[in-house]
Amino acid sequence: MANVNAALERLVRQVQTQARVPALSVALRRADRPVWMFQVGGSGNPTAPLDAATPFRIGSITKTFTAVLVLQCRDAGLLDLDDPLSAHLKVPAHGAMTIRRLLSHTGGLQREPFGDIWDTLAAPELPGLLADLADAEAVHPPSRRFHYSNLGFALLGHVAEQRLGGSWRELVAERICGPLGLSATTYDPPAHAAVGYLVDEYSDHARPEPAFDMLGAAPAAQLWSTAADMAAWAAFLADPRSADPQGRVLAAATLDEARWPLTPRHETVWGSGIGLGLMLWPQPGRVLHVGHNGAMPGFLAAAAGRHGGAGNPGGMSCAVLASSGTAGDILDLPHQLMAESLAQDPVDVAPWSPGTPAPDGLRSVLGRWWGEGFEHVFRWRDGALTASGADDPAEVAPSVFAQLPGQPDVLRTVSGREVGELLRLTRDEHGEVVRMHWATYRFTRQQESFDGVWASRP
Repeated sequence: MANVNAALERLVRQVQTQARVPALSVALRRADRPVWMFQVGGSGNPTAPLDAATPFRIGSITKTFTAVLVLQCRDAGLLDLDDPLSAHLKVPAHGAMTIRRLLSHTGGLQREPFGDIWDTLAAPELPGLLADLADAEAVHPPSRRFHYSNLGFALLGHVAEQRLGGSWRELVAERICGPLGLSATTYDPPAHAAVGYLVDEYSDHARPEPAFDMLGAAPAAQLWSTAADMAAWAAFLADPRSADPQGRVLAAATLDEARWPLTPRHETVWGSGIGLGLMLWPQPGRVLHVGHNGAMPGFLAAAAGRHGGAGNPGGMSCAVLASSGTAGDILDLPHQLMAESLAQDPVDVAPWSPGTPAPDGLRSVLGRWWGEGFEHVFRWRDGALTASGADDPAEVAPSVFAQLPGQPDVLRTVSGREVGELLRLTRDEHGEVVRMHWATYRFTRQQESFDGVWASRP
């Protein structure tokens, strides 16, 4: 472990030096190892030196908290994601934009609240935020493309307030931070918080940046936190079955939905995308990193969790918090650190042990079948019927089926290829399965043309 930690520490030190970050705090989690934390630099706070408990401003990572509150509303039946904004807030304009489009930054709403809040550092209270919507632009038609909108997420936070009751800050504390134990995640900066800086491009001078309250726009970028809290949060977003097995904050199936890519962030470089309020970064080996980046004056932050892929220990995540508003190099560091951790210290190989046999009614399904001209292999694994393409690489997860209640010859695809579709079994007079239909496509033991003739026949 010492060699692994040294390699991780070296990566962090390199980025801190090259990007000239006054303070850098990192936490890396994985279910099979202790949490690794590291800090380098100085907090800039004369009363509190930099350590693992030092809070930083996390900027737009805040949006993921707002997204979870909105999804809690949906799961409770308090709204539908395709509801128009006007169904939940009294707005003078843009009321037709849907909750789903605002969550995925595809509503077309302008980036910031109306006015020059980054000049004045005077954000509007909620009444002003809503009144100013009359002057805000829809810079793209709905669903046309990705366009990041702090204004859109500010509005979503107030939708959650209306539906759940209470202020946004109270809802975050009571419905998210409390159940998950994120005790260091706060609305206001604690006394021991790091100072945020603008580092001069042409000298080594670092000038403190002013802090300010986002007020009505708080649901887009207000929160402060530690690297440890943000790593725990990213683990929840990517792998809730590991991080929150009781579903205290949100059902795992809802986060599965939130992780589904709804739009790429760029037209020609599909290096990242957006789900329901979550940033998504595809990685090699059919792995997805899930989380968000954040920026506020004097601070940059990045938090991501690892979802899927072979050799994933579960609950894996990394958060990097920086006290420089221009140290863009830190944004890739969580992805680098997770990759380095697994390369230097791969997951332990669990021994295989025999399992239960397939039920009588499904044993004749096992083996090789042909559909659409391609060969598939049906197996009984971990108490379920599965199917894989005969040539699928090892990292491709199989489809998994579940029998419908009271219908022994009809199964639903619950994950993998053709998820949601039915698998129907046809038996001969002896009860053996001789034909199947999956998503209506015929599957047979021999390769057949679509008109039912063996491919080997002239």
